[in-house]
Amino acid sequence: MSVDPVTASELLKGLGPDVVTNIAMEIANLDASGYSPANEGPTIVKEFYQSLRTKDSPTGNFEMKSFLSTMLESTVGAKKSQEIQGQINDVMRKRDQFLKIRNADPKKIAAALDGEHPLAIAVVLSELPAKKASQILLMLSEEIRLQVVTRIAGSEMMSRDTKMRIAQGVWGRIQSLNESGDVMPISSSDMYRKIAMMLQGLPRDLREGMLNSIKQSDEAIATAVRKLMITWEDIPTILDRPLQQALRGIDSQQLAKALTKSDERVVTKIRSNISERARTLLDEEIALLSAPKKDDIDKARGELVTVLQEMNEKGELAFIED
Repeated sequence: MSVDPVTASELLKGLGPDVVTNIAMEIANLDASGYSPANEGPTIVKEFYQSLRTKDSPTGNFEMKSFLSTMLESTVGAKKSQEIQGQINDVMRKRDQFLKIRNADPKKIAAALDGEHPLAIAVVLSELPAKKASQILLMLSEEIRLQVVTRIAGSEMMSRDTKMRIAQGVWGRIQSLNESGDVMPISSSDMYRKIAMMLQGLPRDLREGMLNSIKQSDEAIATAVRKLMITWEDIPTILDRPLQQALRGIDSQQLAKALTKSDERVVTKIRSNISERARTLLDEEIALLSAPKKDDIDKARGELVTVLQEMNEKGELAFIED
């Protein structure tokens, strides 16, 4: 594919029709498997696949249909060339129904997956590039995400025929969405918090793997999700021992500011996890404290939350089980 059709046909001369057919099919399969050779490779493979889908499709500067026809006709003759291209077209449709889905808009894929069984969604995501799969995962509902993540590994055990049936159904819904124009809404900050809560309960290795996948898709979203994994409001859900460790490095004056106008559950949790002497110092600071500004309160709370976030990333944080 990196040479002109005349040179390619010369290279194939002397080979039997079956061998030529197999070579052409394997070239098509490179695109189906996600293979991307350097430089011209991705463009050529994509144009090759498009040439199989439609005879009238323009291919820009590189005309794959002309390349393929010239190469095959020069090698096996016009009649056999048409037969081989027809075989390739049929095989590629049967071999990989995910080709069209991979080129679809992520929002439409997510909309098409809405209402599907988590295992079926896991099958589709496992067949997509990591970047696109993570984008779609962010668009799924909270209750579905965790189920999908935990089923991705198991999806590899599903038969190819079953996967193809799933792909056909999903592609049919994507086509319907293309006709109606309906798409899913863009993720909001509330959605990031929901994703953070979902990841918070996962084992550290799995959690970091998911965050890295999100980061490859959108670093800003990954950063936002990571920060939202531990917030001030989460303190009552943290086990006593790791919270005690985090509180040791917090100044009593800053802690007094942080507790200003705080939820009673947070106040009770913190006070019960510091020593009697520390509580006395805290009460003294609270008594001396004039009404702090909101920015000062947020900054003081941020000190403790940052410590907790760092502990969580290291796997040192544990939570009360529901």
